[in-house]
Amino acid sequence: MPPSSSEHLTIPLSTGVELEARLHKPENARTSASTNKIAICLHPWSWLGGRMTDPVLGIVKDALLLKGYHVLRYNSRGVGRSTGRASFTGLAEGEDLEALVRWALGQIPNVTNVAIVGYSHGSLIASLHPVLEPPVQTQHILISYPLGPRGWLTLFKSSHYTAKLSDLLRDPRGRVLIVHGDNDEFTSAGSYRTWVEELQKVTQGEAKAQLAISLFPGVSHFWHGLGQKDLEDAIASFAV
Repeated sequence: MPPSSSEHLTIPLSTGVELEARLHKPENARTSASTNKIAICLHPWSWLGGRMTDPVLGIVKDALLLKGYHVLRYNSRGVGRSTGRASFTGLAEGEDLEALVRWALGQIPNVTNVAIVGYSHGSLIASLHPVLEPPVQTQHILISYPLGPRGWLTLFKSSHYTAKLSDLLRDPRGRVLIVHGDNDEFTSAGSYRTWVEELQKVTQGEAKAQLAISLFPGVSHFWHGLGQKDLEDAIASFAV
């Protein structure tokens, strides 16, 4: 675990909820006169017990702290001490995410880079967030995107999520990393392969986002064992 300090927070948002969060600061946290980077991390589906203490997000946190990021993990609405009620579509959580990013940009000075990192159901919500306006650079890291169960995870709003991800990939300012294993319990390797090919078609031609794919043989949805090192390496290679 890299050296860092952390702060437990309750964050009031413009969407009307208060989110329980923990902000981890890198060892070399910058002064207000310098530039900073921040990563917002989203946990798996709350209806199945997802929360900010998920061990995969712990791997993500450590990898990004080593890259000099402030890392903000939070419980989505209705989880832990966060107020509100979880939605069935994920759309309210998407609005919360946008409000949380605005809050973070107002709290941490001189941010030049924002990484929006979602794991499992969290990657669905992360994909709803648009690319930020310059001079801030935006990166999306989508881990174990739940393609197989996406329909019932979003109350059959799959087409909305498909459109939002396509919008990201068509934005020339965007950088998107898709990370998954070929032994995922919820999405077959063949389904992932077809999906990735479709995403790559979206980014063909000029003035499109940078799309990176990291596929790891034998790795499950939960990144047990050697998959943890694979995930760390993928994030370290992509994050700037």
